[in-house]
Amino acid sequence: MTPVRFGVLGAANFAREHMARAIHEAEGATLAALATSSEDKAAPFQAFAPNLKVFTDYDAMLASDEIDAVYIPLPNHLHIEWSLKALAAGKHVLCEKPIAMKAEEIDALIAKRDETGLICAEAFMIVHHPQWARVRDLLAAGEIGDLMRVEVGFSFDNPDMNNIRNRPETGGGALGDIGVYAMGSTRFATGEEPVEITHAEITRENGVDVSAEFSARFPSFAYHAYVSMRMAPFQEVRFHGCKGLIILKTPFNAGTAGLAEIEIRDTQGGLKLERFPRVRQYVCQVETFVRTVRDGADYPWSLENARGTQAMIDSVFDADQG
Repeated sequence: MTPVRFGVLGAANFAREHMARAIHEAEGATLAALATSSEDKAAPFQAFAPNLKVFTDYDAMLASDEIDAVYIPLPNHLHIEWSLKALAAGKHVLCEKPIAMKAEEIDALIAKRDETGLICAEAFMIVHHPQWARVRDLLAAGEIGDLMRVEVGFSFDNPDMNNIRNRPETGGGALGDIGVYAMGSTRFATGEEPVEITHAEITRENGVDVSAEFSARFPSFAYHAYVSMRMAPFQEVRFHGCKGLIILKTPFNAGTAGLAEIEIRDTQGGLKLERFPRVRQYVCQVETFVRTVRDGADYPWSLENARGTQAMIDSVFDADQG
């Protein structure tokens, strides 16, 4: 079967180190092209994909009939613009998160997706990792009884003020960069939406949110999280029920920051461990996208899902007490 031909829009470091390689290695996909303003930036991509076609103009790549789908790792403030352009050019779209800066911006993408019949999705890779499908199933089956509380921590240290994550003009900020994981993972695993944000405290530098701590009330449980770009690296999610706990030690950067592992604890001190040592979630993401393009398979993270997370992020900003 002919592979889905991907073009990468922009030579971002993340694309070079992770997603372009995943596209190159995924079954049913081929890394066909890269659009970059500097041909020099293409060399590291061509090192592992020597047949890569290089465009020095973004629109030229979108116009090419040799491209079926576009992966977009551009700075956050450009995601909506170029996703819409790619859809208008007849390309399927996989765009990095956050796909928008405000929830209502995603409505235009939903409308264009529905108009064209093309696939457009946010690259929220964790939902393609089996540890998250497993957590969702465990919660639904009542493994830890009624869910009472969810706690999330996600941090790393990025002091480089030239990095796009630290620049307001490129849509930087901790909530957009990693808050999507803290909120989206909980929504995905529980199937619930927040009723209200009960507390929010955001720390800013240079007009960018570098840390945030926030609490919410969901219909059946309490929620608390913090995210930061100014703390030592850490990530963990805890689902606390009346009959036990589920703990994910590497919930988001599984395989790169540590082993994907689920701890299941009961009230008698019993512990069960489930490990996922060989899963490559970026490759899984591409292969799921390909199956959706080819066969109409269900995609586990729709634009409506992405909109729900962005709406929660927007609510955290609105509730900030700073």
